Amino acid sequence: MNNKEFIKIVAPITFQYLMTSLVSASDAFMLGFLDQNSLAAASLATQIAFIYSLFFTAFVMGFNVMAAQYWGKGDRITVEKVITISMRYTLLVGIVFSLITLLFPEQVMHLFTTDKAIIVQGALYLRAVSLSYVLTGFAQIYFGVLKVCNHAGLSSLIGSLSVVVNIGLNAILIFGLLGMPKLGIVGAALATVLARIFETVFVILVLQKYKCPRTRLKYLFLTNEKILHSAYWKYTVPLLVNQLGWGGGITMYSVIMGHLGSDATAANSIASIVRSMIASLCWGIAAGVSIIIGGTLGRNQLEEAKRLGSKYVRLSIVIGVGSGIVILMLIPLVVHVVTLSNQAVYYLKAMLCMAAYYIIGNSLNSTIISGIFPAGGDTRFGMICDLITLWIVIVPMGMLAAFVFHAPVLVVAFILTLDEFVKIPAVYMHYVKYKWVCNITKEVP
Repeated sequence: MNNKEFIKIVAPITFQYLMTSLVSASDAFMLGFLDQNSLAAASLATQIAFIYSLFFTAFVMGFNVMAAQYWGKGDRITVEKVITISMRYTLLVGIVFSLITLLFPEQVMHLFTTDKAIIVQGALYLRAVSLSYVLTGFAQIYFGVLKVCNHAGLSSLIGSLSVVVNIGLNAILIFGLLGMPKLGIVGAALATVLARIFETVFVILVLQKYKCPRTRLKYLFLTNEKILHSAYWKYTVPLLVNQLGWGGGITMYSVIMGHLGSDATAANSIASIVRSMIASLCWGIAAGVSIIIGGTLGRNQLEEAKRLGSKYVRLSIVIGVGSGIVILMLIPLVVHVVTLSNQAVYYLKAMLCMAAYYIIGNSLNSTIISGIFPAGGDTRFGMICDLITLWIVIVPMGMLAAFVFHAPVLVVAFILTLDEFVKIPAVYMHYVKYKWVCNITKEVP
């Protein structure tokens, strides 16, 4: 694959990640004009959306592992069956999240903070945003389909337009523009729901026009595809455990910071948003690499897959360094546009400096663990690596520092940025064993 084809696949995916992260940025920026509690509450409440994303991301990645190779092989029927399996579980989990946030928002917020004002604000947000989870899951499966069947640009277009709608509605509903009532944090939640409705309708129309593979009812309730179903879960279960373990660790970061006061919570939320926006390129490369190498392996071009893997590993390091430099350059701008207390601003500057080196390790690891390894069906290693790093090393260290030794906020924040670098040696040693160089289409009919 030449550079032009690589850019054609990766650029739209990257742009979609960037546009999605802009929603969180717009929420934080606009709610920051209201008060710091609204900002902190929205930041913690959206951790529920993050947790749900761990589920649908695993289901989509499990779909990608198989579909990329089968699409490369030219087997459309099997791709449609795998779509249906993925959709079945994504919608089921989405319904559960929608019901929990609709019925028990206060109890959910108690998991993240003990600040009563933040709990009240966060509960309002969760109840209003509850419908968005099931809609998000539906759309995300089909974004994965569009990427696999060489329509990444359409996926990016739909996602980007949805973001524009979301940001526009944020401004209207949060501040009460154009004659609408001023809804504050509830307005941000309703904007998210309306944007998801727009996204869902748009993706259905696109699928009809471009005749992409899709969910078929005749496959939705089939129980005789045991071999295919077993193969899907063989690759998806490690991804799901990895996502939940990794995401649970990241959520624990928010829990730890959330118990260190509103200044720490607000600063951490802004730093996380900036890091996520800049990391969009890293994640886009990882997603694109998985599709490209998966298709190459599906065509049984094993040596070419190894060559591409080496090329993308080197690229990820360059992208990581460049991303870190961009974060450092953005610090004055970020500090200027947000409304925080002096103490929170002090924390924010330091956290952004930490983000600048963190993203280098994140770029390398995401390309290898989330891109190269799953392309060949190697999903177990990432699960083991992330679980050990987060739950045996980083989270215990962070909790001890925060709650036992009562270390300063920035010391705790520093500890929580070490996870990517702790696992780099193990990740690279596993990479050069080349167990991921495997055509998995021969394992299922």
